[in-house]
Amino acid sequence: MNDNKQADDEVKTVKKAQKSRFGYGKIFLVALIGGILGGGIVIGGYQYYQNNSATVENSKGSTKVSNLKVNVSTQSTKAFNKIKNAVVSVEAYSESSSNDALEGVFGSNPSSGSTESEGSGVIYKKTGNTAFVVTNNHVISGADKVEILLNSGKKLRATVVGHDSITDLAVLKINDQYVKQVASFGNSDNIQVGQTALAIGSPLGSTYATSLTQGIISAKKRTIDTTDSSGMTTGQTTVIQTDAAINPGNSGGPLINLEGQVIGINSMKLASTDSSSSTSSSTSVEGMGFAIPSNEVVNIINQLVKNGKISRPALGISLVDLSYVSSSDQKSVLKLPKNITNGVVVLKVSSNSPAKSAGLQKYDVITSLGGKKVKGLASLREALYEHKVGDTVQIQYYHDGSLKTASVKLNLEATDKNTTTSSDSGN
Repeated sequence: MNDNKQADDEVKTVKKAQKSRFGYGKIFLVALIGGILGGGIVIGGYQYYQNNSATVENSKGSTKVSNLKVNVSTQSTKAFNKIKNAVVSVEAYSESSSNDALEGVFGSNPSSGSTESEGSGVIYKKTGNTAFVVTNNHVISGADKVEILLNSGKKLRATVVGHDSITDLAVLKINDQYVKQVASFGNSDNIQVGQTALAIGSPLGSTYATSLTQGIISAKKRTIDTTDSSGMTTGQTTVIQTDAAINPGNSGGPLINLEGQVIGINSMKLASTDSSSSTSSSTSVEGMGFAIPSNEVVNIINQLVKNGKISRPALGISLVDLSYVSSSDQKSVLKLPKNITNGVVVLKVSSNSPAKSAGLQKYDVITSLGGKKVKGLASLREALYEHKVGDTVQIQYYHDGSLKTASVKLNLEATDKNTTTSSDSGN
């Protein structure tokens, strides 16, 4: 019995010693881990802190810039890079401007050498030693000297090849020595509402040259009134509407698609005053920019390069949309059938004009030209300009409520004869 008791005591002593030894082992292990986490005393821990800890050093209160590189290439960036070196600033000077470009810099005559008009343009063709630039007519209208500022910063003297006040387009030419990129035109008939559109130009002048803004196509074919320099409405035109930001100085610059193709030339930015407001406060309209469709641009600039001007056929009449005439006047004055809701109303017939020779009179309503329906001034102009001077076209119109047909031989538009913009509709 004593031997057994002695054996049991020895077993208990061994277990107690083992428990004591492992207990201290746990304490040592916890202390070791705590030391690693607290001070990063081993290489692995040190590296962990270098890669993942905050960049603020508490002892100094300083911070660092991350060395993480973000390489994001979007389709908009790719499109911009395809055309950016073809986009230019256009500077136009009047006769009163100084011929010495440095004179104004040294302050001898601060008013001389100043830019009379500044806009944008895009280089679209190189041939021989010449590069061609399209811009807006109003940017260079009346200028005695025009200069082009390339994206590289190089400034070149430009020559006006031709310009057209009705479409607000002009073509310039420069020496192609420093031209590294030219733009291509897309088909504006293929664009869709909601597609991304990018506008490039020099908003507020060449200080902000080659600025890029992004939006969408808001409308493919929007009919808006056009005005001359005096503010008088001269007719209507069909344009692309976009919400890409277009500001003064963007005029003449390209509106492009995500392939970097020019789908329009930016021409106007709508701003309206809410005259109906009882508080007489003005409201700026944002997100409504307009561009001349590329298909029309190509047609016009090719004619300008070839002939230096645009020769358009004319009817010799002044017109107004039927939609502007009240329902009561459509019935009592025009005597139209109830089912006729679209067309243009003749307000004036010029003497010795094709329309006069064909028998058209005041208050006649034209509903078809050349086999195409006429819904308003824009559609009439589109149908008319598909023909050439000297062509004979069929016109359908209502006279005193009766549908009539006439053959009209088109002559040269009055604006081309006089090289000035007529206050008539130009049809």
